[in-house]
Amino acid sequence: MNREETLNENEQFQKLKWQFAVENSNIGVWDWDNTNNQDLVFYSKESKAILGYKDGEHNDFGSNSQDWNDRVHPDDRKKYFQDFQDHLNGVYPIYQNKHRVLSNDGSYRWILDKGKVIEKDSLGNPLRVIGTHTDITDCIENDGKIKKSLNLVTEQNKKLQNFAHIVTHNLKEHSGNFRSLLQFYDEAKDETELKESIAYLKILSSSLGKTITNLNRIVSVDTKKTLEVEKIYISDYIKRVTNLLEIIIKENNVTINNQINERLFVNFSPAYMESIIQNLLSNAIKYKHPKRNPVITLSASIIKHNIIIKVADNGLGIDLEKYGKDIFGLYKTFHHNENAEGVGLYLIKSQIESFGGTISIESNVNNGSTFRISIPNKTQ
Repeated sequence: MNREETLNENEQFQKLKWQFAVENSNIGVWDWDNTNNQDLVFYSKESKAILGYKDGEHNDFGSNSQDWNDRVHPDDRKKYFQDFQDHLNGVYPIYQNKHRVLSNDGSYRWILDKGKVIEKDSLGNPLRVIGTHTDITDCIENDGKIKKSLNLVTEQNKKLQNFAHIVTHNLKEHSGNFRSLLQFYDEAKDETELKESIAYLKILSSSLGKTITNLNRIVSVDTKKTLEVEKIYISDYIKRVTNLLEIIIKENNVTINNQINERLFVNFSPAYMESIIQNLLSNAIKYKHPKRNPVITLSASIIKHNIIIKVADNGLGIDLEKYGKDIFGLYKTFHHNENAEGVGLYLIKSQIESFGGTISIESNVNNGSTFRISIPNKTQ
């Protein structure tokens, strides 16, 4: 065997070795040839296989230079073409892009696309580019799942830290009060002081019970996995809550304007709906303006695929520039009201969001507030 034959054999061996490596790595190869402005593209069988096309089957994928380009997801095309052109123009030494491509079964596959100019004309214009296709769909989807899980864990950690802070602060305060009162009880000089100590202890005990109840309600909202869902006629629940609040409504000369159509319904949790309406009505009464009787107006509408419920009052209002970011925060209060707990708005926000809804507020100091609730109008 002469030297030329040996070189040819070695060259053939190298080609077979690289072909074997490519075929067993499931990496596709493409070759863009613009010699004589032909704009031809060759796709290896591995590239075709990524999209669900097999050699030998009756399909014409690859016969047109635009076959791959035409299948790139519309949202990815701009960057896909720009990255390739930037490489041709010498902006980047290597072409690289991640994009989605429509496969034969109608689904999109994520592709890591790489390439490099290997031949230019005498003026430096690119004539030929060779590149690879790597299916990274599983990696992208796994990254998405991991990111979603991390976001969930992060959010839960924030809630846990917030909850731990509340428990530590509140229970420490109650503990200190109990300790002081017990000391006062031990040092009582007569029956009158003993009775006063017992009275204060009862008040403190009631306060502690309320704190624990509120914390339990918060945990219930954050941890409950399944919720009872029913077809709820919103107007009926407003009537139910106004009957429940009848005494304080009369005591405060409250006017309730229920403008919601009696036939309007939403699929929602009955317990949550009652809680939401009760909290909003109670707050409107609690924070009434001292110079006028409370007027609360409830209205509703359907916008696209959402039920929009509005609860407007003519009360004290809230300074949103000062307190806007804390409106729905836990244990956040904005008025010097001894009965304010800062739990109600946090709870209803959690309840609404558990059904994929949102709540927002518009308010002006001394002119009242309007809460806007948006709930997905699901049929089941």
